Amino acid sequence: MRVLSGIQSSGKLHLGNYLGALKQHIELQNDNDCFFFIANYHALTTVHDPDLARQLTRDVALDYLALGLDPKKAALYRQTDLPQVCELQWILSCVTGKGLLERAVSYKDKLEKGLQASMGLFCYPILQAADILIVEADWVPVGKDQVQHIEMTADMAGYFNNTFGGGEEILKIPKARLNQAFTVPGIDGQKMSKSYGNAIDLFDTPKRTKKRIMGIVTDSTPVEDPKDPTTCNVFAMLSLMADEDEMTEWRERYRAGGMGYGDVKKRLAERFEEMFGSARERRAELEQDETFVEDVLVDGAKRAKAIAEPLMEKVRNACGLRTAALPSDKLLS
Repeated sequence: MRVLSGIQSSGKLHLGNYLGALKQHIELQNDNDCFFFIANYHALTTVHDPDLARQLTRDVALDYLALGLDPKKAALYRQTDLPQVCELQWILSCVTGKGLLERAVSYKDKLEKGLQASMGLFCYPILQAADILIVEADWVPVGKDQVQHIEMTADMAGYFNNTFGGGEEILKIPKARLNQAFTVPGIDGQKMSKSYGNAIDLFDTPKRTKKRIMGIVTDSTPVEDPKDPTTCNVFAMLSLMADEDEMTEWRERYRAGGMGYGDVKKRLAERFEEMFGSARERRAELEQDETFVEDVLVDGAKRAKAIAEPLMEKVRNACGLRTAALPSDKLLS
């Protein structure tokens, strides 16, 4: 099956990105035809510093590779290296009603958090749909909070096929593949997000990471009293990183009393280092090899273009659009 997903280059990747997406991406590459892109067009809704934009884009590539993405198995590319995405976005916008976009839960949520209501933010679902449809993805791995966007993508593909397809399914209807991980809480108890400033970065220094973990918000229950693990942010994070036997022991310790939240925070910091310490070292090595990282991105873009351009030819023909004929080697350059 062809799998497509992307990560915004709008900030440093964090524990929520890994548990909610990247972990599944790395696992899926072994048995599927995977395409993963760095969403640097999407990031423009919040990142307006060009130097920072370039650095964050490279950071995402380094993070993916350090965590185990194999460029021989999966295509990794920059969104901006696939211009067919923006072409398809415009065409989709011509058959998509404004009402569909107004119902996007993520748009409403970002407005409530104070983000600028730009047209980029409003039209985000159309660009996301183009990302998915342009490589004819079968599956899109998402968390429950992103299922609506896949449903919207399916709607947009349907609008196009009904308007221009003449009974033919030109744009493949994708399906959501639910990730196994639950929503990851941030240090303040809200969903972990770059936008909310409540994240634990994947590749910060061990010292700063531990300080961040020790700052996770907990209640004021005295050490000697029993505590409720189901309402504790630290327990929720650790449960996504430790096995069930260990979590059973922690549940018993919570309910028995005599344990401070500092104890479980220290264990969370240890578990974090166990999971990401070697990847941090690998990332430091990759950071010194600019040629390798760029070659990976260029190769990934070529693999994506080999699918995207023939599809766009079908889309253009269906719409009655014509472009200047180019040699095939130019289309994939």
